[in-house]
Amino acid sequence: MPPGTRDQLIEMAARLLDEGGVEAVTLREVGRLAGVSHNAPYKHFANKEALLAAIAARELTHRGTALAAAIEQGRSAEKVLRTTLHRYVAWALDHPARFKLTFGTWSIDSEELHLAAHQAQSMLVDIVAATQRAGALPPGDPVRLASLLRALAHGAADLAAAGHLAPDGKGHAGPDDLVDDLLRYLRAATTT
Repeated sequence: MPPGTRDQLIEMAARLLDEGGVEAVTLREVGRLAGVSHNAPYKHFANKEALLAAIAARELTHRGTALAAAIEQGRSAEKVLRTTLHRYVAWALDHPARFKLTFGTWSIDSEELHLAAHQAQSMLVDIVAATQRAGALPPGDPVRLASLLRALAHGAADLAAAGHLAPDGKGHAGPDDLVDDLLRYLRAATTT
């Protein structure tokens, strides 16, 4: 089934975002690229901020879909968690404008974005809790531990994107190396 007009508008906006940042995204240009009238985007989005929130919601939904696919493959919780964090880093490095948009400050209240963020966070917390039950992470609050893991992956990706972290340079590690280091340290903490 071909994507509907709303989905096409979000896709065109995401492409503009990738090419030129938030400033490049205008409802008029998005409509032009989608092949609809210049007023059509306003039937789906009240303003540019609402369109940007829809991009962020879509990105979070895609992250959740990838996590669900990893879980369905029947791999161990620890492998699913590692894969999830590595994919998070890869997404951040492959789509830096989408990454910054998604985790930036929002001035509107978007139910779609709120729901997508809640679902993505819940899935991460669930996989952290499963990894704790499997004995590969120490006991404790899975929400807080999920925040620690995401913060490390997020910060490491951000540092690498800015040139402040590289296996053969600053930090002597890439973001995935730091993710693996933290998971290894946390696994070791389960046996002490």
